[in-house]
Amino acid sequence: MRFPAFLMLACMALAPRAMGQQALPDLGSAGDAALTPQTERRLGEQIMREIRFREPTFIDDPEVTEYLEGLGARLQAGTGSRQQFEFFALREPTVNAFALPGGFIAVHTGLIALADTESELASVLGHEMGHVMQRHIARQLGLQQQMQIPVMAALAAAILLGRARPDLAAGAVAGVQAGAVQTQLSYSRDFEREADRVGLQSLEAGGFDPSAMAAFFEKLQKSSRVSDDGTMPGYLRTHPITFERIADAQNKAAGMPYKQHVDSPEFQLVRAKLRAEDGDPRDAVTHFDNLVREGRYASESAARYGLASALLRAKRPREADAEMARVRAAGGKSPMIETLAARIKHARGEDAQALALLTAARKQYPDSRSVLYAYVVQLQEIGRNEDALANLADPLRRYPHDASLRALQAKCYAALGKRLLQHQAQAELYVLQGSLPAAIEQLQLARNAGDGDFYQLSQVDARLKELRAQYAMESRDAKR
Repeated sequence: MRFPAFLMLACMALAPRAMGQQALPDLGSAGDAALTPQTERRLGEQIMREIRFREPTFIDDPEVTEYLEGLGARLQAGTGSRQQFEFFALREPTVNAFALPGGFIAVHTGLIALADTESELASVLGHEMGHVMQRHIARQLGLQQQMQIPVMAALAAAILLGRARPDLAAGAVAGVQAGAVQTQLSYSRDFEREADRVGLQSLEAGGFDPSAMAAFFEKLQKSSRVSDDGTMPGYLRTHPITFERIADAQNKAAGMPYKQHVDSPEFQLVRAKLRAEDGDPRDAVTHFDNLVREGRYASESAARYGLASALLRAKRPREADAEMARVRAAGGKSPMIETLAARIKHARGEDAQALALLTAARKQYPDSRSVLYAYVVQLQEIGRNEDALANLADPLRRYPHDASLRALQAKCYAALGKRLLQHQAQAELYVLQGSLPAAIEQLQLARNAGDGDFYQLSQVDARLKELRAQYAMESRDAKR
């Protein structure tokens, strides 16, 4: 992975301050006591803000995120863990996945493409979740409590860089006590065994095939042996897979009840979507056209979905529309199919049909936020912003930390000319994105908008006072 330059710069820029305050303790000691779960979460949130807004490979796709979040929720359900997890994808061809502090887990598209079954993908997610639940990241960093979040973010970034792109790690960690951090670029054998154990338990509890973990480990080893350039998948560099680990995973899985897991439709659809959106759209059309004509697919509806998606991307909506009829004929049923069908109708100028499809999808898939987003966007496209706002009200109460919902709300208010409410919604979006100065500026604009009543202005003043106090406190903490 081409790792974000800002994290490498952060490591080097913040290093003198870190070294001036305190030498790093022995990494791998009792990090649990030094780095609280709350601090670890704040550390992960800071890194995630940078990834979301500065990392070009970050995939801001609600359907991909929704799928990964659902898969993670199934894995967590049977563990009894109350850890908060967030999953995201990076458009990288390399086979890799890694965990950030606080429960943020990244998956490269190359890994999703390599997994032949949903259980194989789940085995990697379960393993990474195991590292988080066992607090291996905190135990690796071994930071002392008086270190500030920016310094810890630099140290965590150096370790993260080593996991994502080992060949760049040396330069990044040079500014942050290279020797100490370099030794922690890979998890220890004990940590890997613990994560394997937790991952296997998660697989079994989630109804997946536990034998998939060992199978995927073997696939990774095989891919490294047959690689033309002799390079090793990044996942193997930072999660060394030994024959002992494979045998241990096989033995543990053999002692668990056999479960034949049927892949969800979304597993194949997400894989198809990621491939259809990668590279030149004409190449994607050719790829899926060949798959369909030759019958080389695990799911016909997913292969045809990929072809329809690639055709739409190639600005051939009429052919994409015809292919969607074949997707349905092949038995395809998923919120992802409905949203793609609606996008195709919109591209053909058939907005009434697009809205009808999404209205039906909202009833069929009431819990799908990706369908909700598409429905609200379609309402905005045809100028029904009041209806769009009405459909956002309840979801915003249920999911107050959903930045996409807040962005849609701000756009509705802007279209309706409600300036105070627009700036107020934009301020809350900036809060969610971690930019308090921008949020404060938006609230100041809301105060001066001139179209608010007494109650609305009182709300703005109260929130402005709250955010100014929060920003002052964070600024003081950063200077200590």
